[in-house]
Amino acid sequence: MLTVVYMVRFPKFCGLAGVFSMALFRIVLWKNKNISFYKLMGSGKNGTFDIQPDWLQWCLLIVIKENSAVNYLPSFIKKYWKFFKAKQMQMVLEPYLGHGTWDGNKCFGSHYTATQKNNPIAVLTRACIRFSKLKQFWQHVPLVASTMSQAKGLQQSFGVGEVPFIKQATLSIWEDEASIKNFAYSMQQHKQVVQKTRTENWYSEDMFTRFNVLEVNGSLK
Repeated sequence: MLTVVYMVRFPKFCGLAGVFSMALFRIVLWKNKNISFYKLMGSGKNGTFDIQPDWLQWCLLIVIKENSAVNYLPSFIKKYWKFFKAKQMQMVLEPYLGHGTWDGNKCFGSHYTATQKNNPIAVLTRACIRFSKLKQFWQHVPLVASTMSQAKGLQQSFGVGEVPFIKQATLSIWEDEASIKNFAYSMQQHKQVVQKTRTENWYSEDMFTRFNVLEVNGSLK
């Protein structure tokens, strides 16, 4: 079971095309029998993890039932992006480790059959933040974001979300497993915030998944 993530950036003044795509694409994705799970998401300011939205950058995540269909994307979506001259970055990912659920689903599979490979690693963290904990969560975002941007081994990261302020996710790509562990366990600022999320019960649902990065095509630059 493979996961394909598309980061898409529309030209300036075409932000409304991105907004409309969030509604239009749901129909064609829902009808596709080879896609077992999908999410349409927006991005934070400048494509990063930020409380302010970026109206030009959007994200599509799909889980493919059959590996042979890794290049599959409904033609309507392809034509839509092409018509509006949107820049696209496609990441083909293979899950090998994780826990948690997304809307109650183990969307990347109940059992991971893949093993870690010697290629870059992608990390997806997502959570549904409790209303009573929104203030605490967003107060800590700038510190963690600045710490992460300076982390050794980080190649790039994207802040995305399906519901503004509440349902948030981060997708980051790292050089290797050692870089991830160094950031997660050695950087005290990040470690302390993670501990707070658990002891103060910030999330009603969360998920953490690591993937082998099999392909990266295109660029938003």
